[in-house]
Amino acid sequence: MTTFSITMPSGERWTPTFVQSIDESKCIGCGRCFKVCPRGVLELVGLDAEGQRVGIASDADEDDDDAEYEKKVMTIAHQEMCIGCTACAKICPKKCYTHAAAAA
Repeated sequence: MTTFSITMPSGERWTPTFVQSIDESKCIGCGRCFKVCPRGVLELVGLDAEGQRVGIASDADEDDDDAEYEKKVMTIAHQEMCIGCTACAKICPKKCYTHAAAAA
């Protein structure tokens, strides 16, 4: 299998790797990856006591004190928007991300 790659202006070849998954058991919901992603790929969600995903109210809607979730985790909301920069993985303090090259 060949992978998609590009030639940089310097002549060097670069193979972008696109986000595949986030290990929710490691994720601490800090939001660093969300802030650094230039394309809106990620979304913060809550997990309830059974591990089911629940929505998180925006700051303008309600106070977070009465939340129905046990912890926050990051999820991949729009994988198709990923450009393969790996900024999310580089900033993640818990190394939750898996990336892979695209087939050409």
